Amino acid sequence: MQLRVFTEPQQGATYDDLLAVARRAEETGFDAFFRSDHYLAMGGGDGLPGPTDAWLTLAGLARETSTIRLGTLMTAGTFRFPGPLAISVAQVDQMSGGRVELGLGSGWFEAEHTAYGIPFPSLGERFDRYAEQLAVITGLWSTPPGETFSFAGEHYAVTDSPALPKPVQDGGIPVLVGGRGAKRTPALAARYATEFNTPFASAPDAARLFDGVRAACAEADRDPATMTFSSALVLCVGATDAELARRAASIGRDVEELVAAGVAGSPAQAVDTLGRFAEAGATRVYLQVLDLADLDHLDLVAAQVAPQLA
Repeated sequence: MQLRVFTEPQQGATYDDLLAVARRAEETGFDAFFRSDHYLAMGGGDGLPGPTDAWLTLAGLARETSTIRLGTLMTAGTFRFPGPLAISVAQVDQMSGGRVELGLGSGWFEAEHTAYGIPFPSLGERFDRYAEQLAVITGLWSTPPGETFSFAGEHYAVTDSPALPKPVQDGGIPVLVGGRGAKRTPALAARYATEFNTPFASAPDAARLFDGVRAACAEADRDPATMTFSSALVLCVGATDAELARRAASIGRDVEELVAAGVAGSPAQAVDTLGRFAEAGATRVYLQVLDLADLDHLDLVAAQVAPQLA
């Protein structure tokens, strides 16, 4: 199982904070550094010093790391037009030497939209736009050099685009789709995604959602084995009870709740939890790291959890 670091910078982080986490994750052998794409703190925090833009951050990290993969979980479709987003992500792919992945979602947090003047359509319209964005972005990237790409949708129209720049990594930029929807989400994953992610679901729920995507793949005449299945879970591991309690307190969470719902507890408990998700079908887990100053947390997981997952 691959372990990836997943951060929530909207809760309060500078670029340098994120760079320190990404570098430590790279040094200790984590597979990837991902970040959320949000502009407003959640849960009552003040968010100081303020939000950072996801793709500006990843562009910087692309030049200041060398091996770790980089991406979003998830970029909000409401924030950007699909054509310019395809350009930005492909450029960061070039800047990183082919280490970028795009997690794309429909957008859901209304307060951040009203706080920064971003239109927030109805859920149905957001999802319709999201489906068209997936079509446009993947269409632009997959258009052969020298040819043009056109798309006529209800919300987006693309005419004779040169479809540049191109991603540089073999096989193109992986696209992640995720969520708990029963019909449209699995169908979009089967059509456009390299990876399907379940956000903060239990192992049984993840298994059920994975099965839904496998069924959608079969219906779309796609081999389900070509899909990567992953889960995102909060991380809170301590080598001792006191260390665990300290880490839980630092993120304002209860130890028992964390152990029940996340990759939490002792290293052995974390390994057991990850084993249950492996049995559910996940081959990759995004560990939500909420205290970005606690780099020793990553060291502990790398030393005492990751080696048990080989």
